[in-house]
Amino acid sequence: MTNVVSAEAGTVGDWPHREASRFVRAGPVRWHVQEFGSGPVLLLIHGTGASTHSWRDLAPLLGDRFRVIVPDLPGHGLTSAPAFRQFSLPAMAAAMGELLQSLEATPAMAVGHSAGAAVAVRMALDGRIRPRVVVSINGALLPLAGLPGWLFSPIARALARSPALTRWMSRRAATVGTIERLVADTGSRLDARGIDLYRQLAQRPEHVAAALAMMANWDLQSLAHDLPRLKVPLVLLTATGDRTIAPEQAQRVHALLPAALTMPLGPLGHLAHEEQPQQVARILLGLAAQYGVQAH
Repeated sequence: MTNVVSAEAGTVGDWPHREASRFVRAGPVRWHVQEFGSGPVLLLIHGTGASTHSWRDLAPLLGDRFRVIVPDLPGHGLTSAPAFRQFSLPAMAAAMGELLQSLEATPAMAVGHSAGAAVAVRMALDGRIRPRVVVSINGALLPLAGLPGWLFSPIARALARSPALTRWMSRRAATVGTIERLVADTGSRLDARGIDLYRQLAQRPEHVAAALAMMANWDLQSLAHDLPRLKVPLVLLTATGDRTIAPEQAQRVHALLPAALTMPLGPLGHLAHEEQPQQVARILLGLAAQYGVQAH
């Protein structure tokens, strides 16, 4: 199968929904963006190490009702990478705001998966978006507890700053079973196509470096501190089989933000939206109706 080419090449190869792809310059970043449908704007933000491909089955299900905007985060997929320090949560939220301005898009609904949920919440807190609702799918909104939280950023920072290590990690991704094990560790089960798309991404050292840079610069302490002042309704979708973000984290978020609504996704894993896109689409359409996100 043809590998994903670099963003600089200006093409998406055999990437899912390549007919919906375009490249948009916003600030220092050259973004790869996919768009589906028309109507109120629905923004989909993927998590660390993923790309537009993770919404490949969900986004078209929403395109009949919304203008669905699906970007690759900076350095991920086919979007160019900014300076290392620009991988922080506030900087990434600001960059996403610049992209939306370039697209002349005002999201009525923002949906984020894992770290993408943190980006959506940070954007709402900073006034970069004012949607009717933010939806978190297995969101990574709070700091890791215990020793992993202390080690996470320093280790990621060291790895991200070493081209030799990121090349080694990319080569490891090409070996049989590596991506399968990584996906299984999230508690999710993906088909062969889903596994192959993650393998294609992981084989690109620049994508791996961006994921590590994001981890290295991530500061969720500030987000947790600011959560109580979030004015936008927040809905937390949680999967009981998630091995990456414990479902109990939603309870901790609710303690900080009692107005947050928690909804179960059942026995799915961290990549629930890839496992059951139809189920997640039904939930999102229901939430859109509940919060008044409707076509004019």
